[in-house]
Amino acid sequence: MAATMCIAAPLPQTLGVDRIVVGRGSGRRVWERMPRHSIDIAIDGGIATTLGKPWLRRIVAETLRREDVRQRCEVGLLLTTGKEVRRLNRRYRGQDKETDVLSFSLAEGALAEGEGAPVNLGQVVVSYPRAVRQAAVYGHSVEREVAFLTVHGVLHLLGYDHQTPADEQRMFGRQDAVLEALGITRE
Repeated sequence: MAATMCIAAPLPQTLGVDRIVVGRGSGRRVWERMPRHSIDIAIDGGIATTLGKPWLRRIVAETLRREDVRQRCEVGLLLTTGKEVRRLNRRYRGQDKETDVLSFSLAEGALAEGEGAPVNLGQVVVSYPRAVRQAAVYGHSVEREVAFLTVHGVLHLLGYDHQTPADEQRMFGRQDAVLEALGITRE
């Protein structure tokens, strides 16, 4: 496992169609159903949080939607303790320290390979205690910080990185777009 630190509107499933064309002539719009992704959310029992799994799932789903991921995929998100993140960071990255988010990519370019069975993109692991501390430092809500770290981790699974200034600008611009679409601000 490698670790990295860190459209069209969906159609209701009941319609039973993959696309709808609205209008006539050159002003027609086409809506296509986005695939149903499998998003597994786990919250460590040692975490005291009011953040719910549906809210976290919505953040992952919106990131995939904004990135126009049309192939069905699987993504895991774990909200856990700093101790667990440190253990994973030491085991998989050789760094014996806590960090805010880890992304374990399992797909490495698999989305580009074509349609078929769902692609397991990997898992994002967020340190909830670290998110709480960072939210206080940055002067915004814990919800905003967890959302930021979740989007950041999913973008890493999709191949984004921030090793160069140009890559960082591109990745952080995508993060801001997803958070804005969700109505999550720095206040």
